[in-house]
Amino acid sequence: MAETVHENDAAHEQAPVTSASGYSWYVLGVLVVVYILNFIDRQILSILAVDIKADLGLTDADMGFLGGAAFAVFYALFGIPLGRLADNWSRVKLLSIGLTLWSVMTALSGFAYNQFTLTMARMGVGVGEATASPTAYSLISDYFPKKQRATALAIYSSGLYLGGGVSLFIGALIVEAWNRGYPTGGPMGLVGWQAAFLAVGIPGLLLALWVASLREPARGVMDGVPTHGSPTPFRAFGKDLTMIVPPLTLIGAWQRGPTALALNIGFAVAIAIFAWWMISLTGNFPQWVAVGIGYYAVFSWACTLRAHDPATFRLIWGTPAFICTTLGYGLVALAAYGLAFWSAPYAEIVLGLPKQELAFILGANGAASGFIGVIIGGRMADALRTRHPAGRIVMIIFGVVAPIIPIWIGYTTENSTLFYTMNFLAGMFGATALGAAAATTQDLVLPRMRGTATAAFFLGTTLVGLSFGPYMVGQISDLAGTMVGGKPVGDLRTGILSLIGVAPIALALLLYAYRAVPRAEATIVERAGA
Repeated sequence: MAETVHENDAAHEQAPVTSASGYSWYVLGVLVVVYILNFIDRQILSILAVDIKADLGLTDADMGFLGGAAFAVFYALFGIPLGRLADNWSRVKLLSIGLTLWSVMTALSGFAYNQFTLTMARMGVGVGEATASPTAYSLISDYFPKKQRATALAIYSSGLYLGGGVSLFIGALIVEAWNRGYPTGGPMGLVGWQAAFLAVGIPGLLLALWVASLREPARGVMDGVPTHGSPTPFRAFGKDLTMIVPPLTLIGAWQRGPTALALNIGFAVAIAIFAWWMISLTGNFPQWVAVGIGYYAVFSWACTLRAHDPATFRLIWGTPAFICTTLGYGLVALAAYGLAFWSAPYAEIVLGLPKQELAFILGANGAASGFIGVIIGGRMADALRTRHPAGRIVMIIFGVVAPIIPIWIGYTTENSTLFYTMNFLAGMFGATALGAAAATTQDLVLPRMRGTATAAFFLGTTLVGLSFGPYMVGQISDLAGTMVGGKPVGDLRTGILSLIGVAPIALALLLYAYRAVPRAEATIVERAGA
């Protein structure tokens, strides 16, 4: 309560800043470049999937795991303590360190020789990339005033689509050139897909030096609420790690008392039973072990947050508007990640299109459609926000409903031109939701909580969207497929069309959020103080 009063007093002493400076836009430009590289390193696996699958003898479900949960669970899991660290320490330094880590792990993916080693490298990429959005969202919120925030976040988010699109083109270019120059394997026996990982990972080390040159902004000044981080940020970070990394979570639960320990163990057992059941149904051990660890860790963290920072817990986990917005957008992300990962393998396998052609067209499609969609969506979300406190939710709903028809047409046609066109429209319509969802969750918390809120928001886009989007498509493809020559051949068309089935659930969540957001935003200080 005292902290809330302090923040309110500070708000009277200093008026909010009304416009972003030129340096703010420069920082935003650097962060966009970082996010582009972020998604190149993350999404390049898509264009390499057919080659990796053949070389390592994997199924569609295996590839869905590598493109989803292998990365997503550790991205989400470490995003929580790193989000808290972003609230209390230098965001510029944290982003530089994270960028270095994920670039090194991307390069190491080039030396993978089986599913296990590639999984380990993808986990490392996830840990490093977990620093990106908590730091970037928090920096942008302190460089841009509220009226420009959704636009700035939308511009930053455009890096997602630019990076995802460029990754296809770069990956195909490197694979084709390498395999043409070294048909039996190049230096150290590396083949094309391994060389591609090395080529996109190494430049990140230079970019990390550029990021380190940025200035750290004062917290909360844009909102007229100057705020300071913790004087002992790494002590808090270490404590957060012990509360979310199994089995250290048991120690944290015991410190809160026997009841907390019993609840923690009970949830762990329930998750283990669920994971075992899903493994027996699907036969995919790593997917459900990773998902089980992720959800158990998030439960442990939420319990810890409730005990040690009840105000932040109340505004995030205790706010249905926040939860429904996050989960609703998480299902939008599920479809988007599923399409982003499988569109290139689908075009190569089902439509028989040459890798370099489809990579160039799909890459350009993905970059252009995502960039246009996220910018238009951000601008429209800000405009709708001026008319109604929950106006931004309308844009998220649009991102759920509008892609349905393009997905259905695009993935049932045999015409490549129509496929490319519908893929463009589906990507553009889905991208309109991101800026609106991100800005809504930022507006539902106090300035000191923004890094944590960002981490919680990305739980939806990762543990719901990325963990299940690529995997769901791959698993359903395998189940609907056939055996040819003793080898499973998946049905990617059926797998991708199954993504439409999540739309009704997302729509129900967002309609509730539309009703709940105005009151939740109006009572932020009151509920935090309570």
